[in-house]
This record gives sequence, structure tokens and C-alpha cells, in this order.
Amino acid sequence: MLYWTLIFLVIALVAGLFGFGGIASASAGIAQILFGIFIILFLLSLLVGAFRRS
Repeated sequence: MLYWTLIFLVIALVAGLFGFGGIASASAGIAQILFGIFIILFLLSLLVGAFRRS
């Protein structure tokens, strides 16, 4: 999932560089959502791992 976040971030940067504001905005929004989901799943896996060890 982090791979796709980086892909959309690169797309947003390239689109912003060439002046495609709409595409850059949409790609950046998708990258933010995917990164948020990644962080939530990462924290959940840390919590589950901590409770299983105890």
C-alpha cells in the first residue's frame, strides 16, 4: 500500500511540475488517503503484536 502512495505522490509532483493542477490535486488527495490508511493499519498491527507478546 505504501508503494501505491509513493506512485500517486510522484504523479502529483510531475503533474504539478507541468502545470496540470487538477490532476496534481487529485493524485495528492489519493496519496494522502492511502498514506492515512497505511498509518492506521501499521498502528493496529503494532498494537496487536504488543498484545500477543504479553
